[in-house]
Amino acid sequence: MKKYDYLIVGSGLFGATFAYRAKRAGKTCLVIDKRPQLGGNVYCENVEGINVHKYGAHIFHTSNKRVWDFVNSIVEFNRYTNSPVANYHGKLYNLPFNMNTFYQMWGVTTPAQAEAKIAEQKAEAVAALNGREPANLEEQALTLVGRDIFEKLIKEYTEKQWGRKCSELPAFIIKRLPVRMVFDNNYFNDKYQGIPIGGYNKLVEGLLEGVECKTNVDFFAEYKNSWRDVADKLVYTGAVDEYFDYKLGKLDWRTVSFKTRVEDTPNFQGNAVVNYTSHDEPYTRIIEHKHFEMFGAAVYDCKKTVVSEEYSTEYKDGMEPYYPVNNDRNNALAEEYRKLALQEKDVIFGGRLGQYKYFDMAPVIEQVLNIEKF
Repeated sequence: MKKYDYLIVGSGLFGATFAYRAKRAGKTCLVIDKRPQLGGNVYCENVEGINVHKYGAHIFHTSNKRVWDFVNSIVEFNRYTNSPVANYHGKLYNLPFNMNTFYQMWGVTTPAQAEAKIAEQKAEAVAALNGREPANLEEQALTLVGRDIFEKLIKEYTEKQWGRKCSELPAFIIKRLPVRMVFDNNYFNDKYQGIPIGGYNKLVEGLLEGVECKTNVDFFAEYKNSWRDVADKLVYTGAVDEYFDYKLGKLDWRTVSFKTRVEDTPNFQGNAVVNYTSHDEPYTRIIEHKHFEMFGAAVYDCKKTVVSEEYSTEYKDGMEPYYPVNNDRNNALAEEYRKLALQEKDVIFGGRLGQYKYFDMAPVIEQVLNIEKF
């Protein structure tokens, strides 16, 4: 029986980048994934000639030139700039909070006017606390941006995301909110951002080229007790508590589901991302996938479009875990699991699930690039 240097569990960005670097270092790898396709959550499904982000919108952004140059060495990235729009009761507001937002909110046209309006509302919120620190997310947000922005763009959207009232969520979740006194709708501050030309599958295919891969494989059913017969080392990117058979207790997650449909129009909402910030709509946002890769007149060359409604919900067994719930209980429990992980001989825990930390894509790749020896 052939023995590999590495058995890699999960073909998302951590696993795929690890396999790429290990192969270039002369190591042999077997990558397994329980899903029927490779790529983890960045996998795209082609529908009507449009790359649909099957597991939610993924927008690559970084200020790390090394990471940017690395991914572009695999596949060229386009010039997509993330500029989401918020819809509150049918009125549209630009995000992140900037001078366009403040003009839409109050009709102010100068930074001084916007600053005065925000300062006035923040002062009201601070006075209401009567000298004490904010005790929950609602109080914290009110002291950062005031009531108007909180009520229209934060409160109900956040409650849909977390399934709890803002007054019941801890203050530390929202310790700061970006407020820009310029007319700039670019959501990210990073120097580089974009989408792989041809979709994320191109990036994953490039990373895994020449690497042996198997899909529809359950690590726990087929390899958990025998992986040392297959490989010298294990790279595990699944949930850390599941690896240890939940012996310290289960970690909590939030998850999302999607309702995706084809619309018989070339342009449904005019933007890739529209957040719906009121409770009137049960979904948190609508993604129109073609806008990630088609710009200007090219949008109309493709006569149909694909949109996905995104719903945030509490995680239950059998669902896909997406977001760690970073409250005191989970943070303490995750730290205990990380201590166990450090004691596992010849096992590397990677990625969002393996480390119980929310990562954007670039930091995951950066972690692997920083590994010195394979």
